[in-house]
Amino acid sequence: MDAIMQPITDILGPLGPIVIVGVLGVMMVVIVVVMMMRQPEDPLTKLERVRKTGHANTGKERLRQGGHNEQLDKFSKFLEPEDLAELSKRQLMLRQAGYNSRDAVRVFHAAQFILGVFGLVLGVVYTNFVVGTDDMTTQKIIMYTVGPGGIGYYLPQYWVTRRVESRKEEITQGFPDSLDMMLVCVEAGQSLDQSITRVAGELRASYPALAQEFQIVSYEMKAGKDKVTVLNDMGERCGVQDVASFVTVLVQSASFGTSIADALRVYAGEMRDKRVMRAEEAANKLPTKMTLATMMLTVPPLLIILVGPSVHGITQLGNLSN
Repeated sequence: MDAIMQPITDILGPLGPIVIVGVLGVMMVVIVVVMMMRQPEDPLTKLERVRKTGHANTGKERLRQGGHNEQLDKFSKFLEPEDLAELSKRQLMLRQAGYNSRDAVRVFHAAQFILGVFGLVLGVVYTNFVVGTDDMTTQKIIMYTVGPGGIGYYLPQYWVTRRVESRKEEITQGFPDSLDMMLVCVEAGQSLDQSITRVAGELRASYPALAQEFQIVSYEMKAGKDKVTVLNDMGERCGVQDVASFVTVLVQSASFGTSIADALRVYAGEMRDKRVMRAEEAANKLPTKMTLATMMLTVPPLLIILVGPSVHGITQLGNLSN
């Protein structure tokens, strides 16, 4: 063993055996993943699926599934949380980010796994072959090796979180305009379904996230889904308080039989006032936010201009006295 370990240590450094074990482990994981992806479908599983659906899974059926990836089904136990509450929470977060695919949760966890492994391999290569471990402490070696893997693992979570925040901001900004357009459509004689479809088409250029949500509502209503359920799903999917209140107004209007146009007129006016209040609030916060920047960019130059000549004069007097 010493004869085998000595050349490895001379070439790769003190952590050479660990590097080789890590590379072999990553290669084994990749080989197992490739073998599982190429594994044919179990005949019993195929027979059960055909028995339930009544037909084989043809190309048209794949199109009807909305881009469902059959390869990810083989890793569903690894790429989906077993807890139903955790799975529902993850699905809701991805829908709020705009990812409505059936495989969104699996793709999310697959991206975490792939980026984590890639970052770990990158850290091992950088630490052992680029920088070298001769002059590095154990803490730095662990940080440079495991750090990129952790960053790669949490990068999809960061991306989804930022996307959720940006979509909520976009929906909040465009919602008052959508209510005004919907009110015009309803007062012109169109039904609520037709007005939602028209608003979705008009908002696609300026507010694509809000247009996508209205488009989903339109498709679900055309498919025959209950209107109250569709509206409640929209309020939950958007995650914006204004949309949730709007859904409540429409549901109550439909329950009590009142005019939708009157309800939209009142709520649209409230949304316009709320948008003005948000703008005034942002304007009032601006001086406070500029205070620190003003102090950092203004006070040091003033001190240099005012105090600099005095310091220079004192320094010159000290030199003359010496």
